[in-house]
Amino acid sequence: MVSMSEVDRPFSTLGNHLKYVREQSKQSLSEVSGAVEIDEDQLRRIEAGLERPAEDILLLLISHFNVQDREAVQLWELAEYDSDAPEEIRPDTIASQTQGKPVVMLLAVDVRTMYSDGLEVTANPAGVTLHFTQSGQSQQSSVARVGMSHRQAEAVIHTLQQALLRAKYLGDTKLLPPGM
Repeated sequence: MVSMSEVDRPFSTLGNHLKYVREQSKQSLSEVSGAVEIDEDQLRRIEAGLERPAEDILLLLISHFNVQDREAVQLWELAEYDSDAPEEIRPDTIASQTQGKPVVMLLAVDVRTMYSDGLEVTANPAGVTLHFTQSGQSQQSSVARVGMSHRQAEAVIHTLQQALLRAKYLGDTKLLPPGM
């Protein structure tokens, strides 16, 4: 049996490392591809070293696996991109910002509720995507797009069913002032 040479697999080291990280996290190809919204076959080719992921896909994988700074930079270098590592994963930037002090990150979180009156659901072997829309005067506006694995989609369905049953049989439990 003839094995693929390094020439046929130019990113074999990167692919092997990503596969190792995925296997250590005990996630399937389908779960990871759904989480980062790429085709399962594309992730398989990346892990085989046959192709290099786009920079944004590698950053999503690094984030999804919660890869630590040094390892993230190593993955970036293995990908051999023309650009430098992004600031959020460069150790020199992280070191100069922390200087031995604890790091506190403040994230701006938008806690407003976005309402929609339309939903498009797309499911494929990689996962499920929910596209929420709101009707306007003459067109539909996108409100939010959410991607998830099949397992997470099943958990969302279960949680929605429980919430609807609670609302139907237990009533509204909010304590609002009279007249509200």
